[in-house]
Amino acid sequence: MAKKEQRINITLECTEARGLGLTPSRYTSSKNRQNTPERLELKKYNPFLKRVTVHKEIK
Repeated sequence: MAKKEQRINITLECTEARGLGLTPSRYTSSKNRQNTPERLELKKYNPFLKRVTVHKEIK
């Protein structure tokens, strides 16, 4: 049987811009499903707000 892949691609979306109703910036990344089962939160640059904001993993 084939193993389920541990590394998956995820999308990170800006939380501040979404709350303000502005265009949210999105980044793609990958994570190890076994080591980090919870949703990821990273600080990334949002070019629309011109500052670094918190980006959360979305489905």
